[in-house]
Amino acid sequence: MKKLTEYLNSGFIEAANALRPKRNKIRIVAYVESYDDVSFWRSILDEFESDKYHFEVLLPARKSLTKGKKQAMMNMLGKGVGRNMIACVDSDYDYLLQGATSTSRQLIENDYILHTYAYAIENLQCYADGLKAVCVQSTLNDDDVLDFVAYMKLYSRICYPLFVWNILFYRMRDLKTMSMQRFCEIVRITSFNIGNPEHSLKQLALRVNHHLQLLEKNFSHLLPRYEALKEEFARLGIIDEDTYLYIQGHHIMDSVVLRILGPVCRHLRNKRETEIQRLACHRQQYNNELSSYRHSQCDVALMLSKNTNYKEATPYKWIKRDIQRLLAGLAAQK
Repeated sequence: MKKLTEYLNSGFIEAANALRPKRNKIRIVAYVESYDDVSFWRSILDEFESDKYHFEVLLPARKSLTKGKKQAMMNMLGKGVGRNMIACVDSDYDYLLQGATSTSRQLIENDYILHTYAYAIENLQCYADGLKAVCVQSTLNDDDVLDFVAYMKLYSRICYPLFVWNILFYRMRDLKTMSMQRFCEIVRITSFNIGNPEHSLKQLALRVNHHLQLLEKNFSHLLPRYEALKEEFARLGIIDEDTYLYIQGHHIMDSVVLRILGPVCRHLRNKRETEIQRLACHRQQYNNELSSYRHSQCDVALMLSKNTNYKEATPYKWIKRDIQRLLAGLAAQK
């Protein structure tokens, strides 16, 4: 047997040093809002780690349980801002407000604040192109039941005119006429039936159109500003069929997407269980197979909260663009 000292050559030392690859890299602290944001931003920042940079994702306060967007952005006032410190936060309405408030100005003007562009991480987790995958992961059934992309596009187009009014009033700092809470009450999905999914959209359209008529009647003097805001949204890359990405995140997740996914997943599970019953040769096989299937399922809300199938979403691409600019700027500082 070789003695241990025979292994302690330069190759061994080099390999041992490689176990600590971050030692000679530039460390960039990324402050995020809360626990859920750690995983989201880590998944994005991982793509940009290299032999030059590594990111450390932290909650905003180390000496307390204080969390949130303001706390994360307050850390930007420290002397490490820029080269070694960034904030990664939800955009909320601040991107769309385009400097109408101090928080909005800081968000869009500070190169060292990364933001979601979408209202929050929940909106990206609800990205329509990934919703079928969520259902498959939850039910282990790959059958097509609903065209989620088409549904969310129609939902968004219906909501868009009222959404523009909502943002217009927020820019005017009028939080009463069409508050976020009121807006979300109007654009929720009240009922959803797999056999007749368009009915839920017709109900939505009736509510939205009713309020649009009232606003256009009572605030006709604001119509030029309303049209100008739509043009500005177009320049910002905000299109009507993506409106759901910019509406309050928890509302979209809880009062829209999960209202759809719940019935869809129940249908898929029932279909699979019926198939098991039909194919089972005897009662014992049926019970064993059914028990195995039910044990393998996952809660759809949990799967949605862990969904990462949003890599083709426009806001996600904007986030990556900003990170590339950030790192290019850091490289130029050397």
